[in-house]
Amino acid sequence: MTRKLFTIIALAMAASTLAFAAEKAVPLPPPAQDVTSTAPAETAVFAGGCFWGVQAVFQHTKGVLSAVSGYAGGDQASAHYEVVGSGLTGHAESVLVRYDPKQVSYGQLLQIFFSVAHDPTQLNRQGPDTGPQYRSAIFYTTPQQQDVAQKYIAQLGAAKAYPNKIVTQVAPLKGFYPAEAYHQDYATRHPGAPYIATFDLPKIANLKASMPQLYRDTPVLVSQAKG
Repeated sequence: MTRKLFTIIALAMAASTLAFAAEKAVPLPPPAQDVTSTAPAETAVFAGGCFWGVQAVFQHTKGVLSAVSGYAGGDQASAHYEVVGSGLTGHAESVLVRYDPKQVSYGQLLQIFFSVAHDPTQLNRQGPDTGPQYRSAIFYTTPQQQDVAQKYIAQLGAAKAYPNKIVTQVAPLKGFYPAEAYHQDYATRHPGAPYIATFDLPKIANLKASMPQLYRDTPVLVSQAKG
């Protein structure tokens, strides 16, 4: 079922949507190893289903300077929503996060990504959205990010943090292409939309409840982000 189709029929199928409701946060340990940085800002790219919710979670994370919805994994020519929706472009709906490493670390962003932003055990899907464009992926920008991400996945696997195997792809970032303007800040602009209320607002609530030290109430929006 696509996101658009779900939105259209959500009210008529309220009972069935309960089966797809956003999961509770999974309590996770922080990564045993983290990325060190003295730069004023760093970049990380995550994919975990529909980018509306992933963007919203990171927009409510302390130390995040901006979180932009977009496409990663394919080429620039195919980085358009209607084309990516075919599942044939190689792209995943992704979020580029610029953050201040003095306030939040890459490892902490990974912890949020795995615990709150999505379910990393779902292969090529997330909730009601299916297809490789909704896959779980980390697109690393440095060898250090790659190393920390892969070791954290191994750490969580050894700890049996999930009943099922983590299927998150760890791949180099070859390009990131911002999504269309109407996708940006979507959860903040449409909190009453059935999809947002069912799947994304609970993720923000989970962040606040499970990691209050990393939560901020006022999101940093694409329309307001600086630098």
